[in-house]
Amino acid sequence: MGAPRIAVAVVTMGNRPAEVDALLESVAKQDVPPERIVVVGNGCPLPDFARRLSLPGEVTAVELDENLGCPGGRNAALARLREFGDIDVVVDLDDDGLLVDADVLRRVGELYAADERLGIVGFRIADELGETQQRHVPRVGNSDPLRGGYVTGFLGGGHALRMAMLDEVGDWPAEFFFAHEETDLAWRAADAGWRILYAPELLLRHPKTSPARHAIYYRVNARNRVWLARRRLPLALVPVHLGVWVLLTLARNRSGAGLRAWFGGFVEGVREPAGERRPMRWRTVWRLTRLGRPPVI
Repeated sequence: MGAPRIAVAVVTMGNRPAEVDALLESVAKQDVPPERIVVVGNGCPLPDFARRLSLPGEVTAVELDENLGCPGGRNAALARLREFGDIDVVVDLDDDGLLVDADVLRRVGELYAADERLGIVGFRIADELGETQQRHVPRVGNSDPLRGGYVTGFLGGGHALRMAMLDEVGDWPAEFFFAHEETDLAWRAADAGWRILYAPELLLRHPKTSPARHAIYYRVNARNRVWLARRRLPLALVPVHLGVWVLLTLARNRSGAGLRAWFGGFVEGVREPAGERRPMRWRTVWRLTRLGRPPVI
């Protein structure tokens, strides 16, 4: 295939205006500019970016009446891009991220042009000191963040998605609101035969953070973990997956309040509807296992 037409999508809650400006300026410095830029205001108004920034083209602003969470906001961006009908790949970037290098979008285009079954490309996330947190490496264990290759998942902060893949497997699980939406999408993509590539040469600079900074983290983390297993795993693996994560949570978490919130979310995930059940095939389980991460970890 020829060079894919690339769009950049950013979702913001309006509380990081300086960071969004800096991110869009880093997009403007790319040696291959995006065909379109979409910024979603997740329950907030947006400024007129074109008047204040030296961008390569018009920024499409999508203002949502309420905060739909990260996956819901990204779905709003996808809906607008589909209305345009001229995009092959969408690059999602966190609103407090920054593209350090000027060739990121060009490299993304080259990767997709070279592999027609490449569905997802994950970026490397590094802080201001160049350090990549281990939780940002899409492999089990203490893995080298500079080692690329095919993997089983990707990071929400910086990645690229092929629109044709999304048309086949579906968009983000908006009901998740926050946490594990990437895994739900990755498992659907893998089950449909799409490849997921971790490309550490594609760098997004991002402040060092902890997911527990969000007040709802422990509850939705557990709830969505249960929903993920109920939706995507063969029945025999559901109790295995959830049992492993109960043990890991007990071993890692020393906060009594955090544990209470986590187990409250776990119960919520069991009681509440999880959405459409579309479990992966056993051959997908084996494929994920061969890639280094069986879907019980």
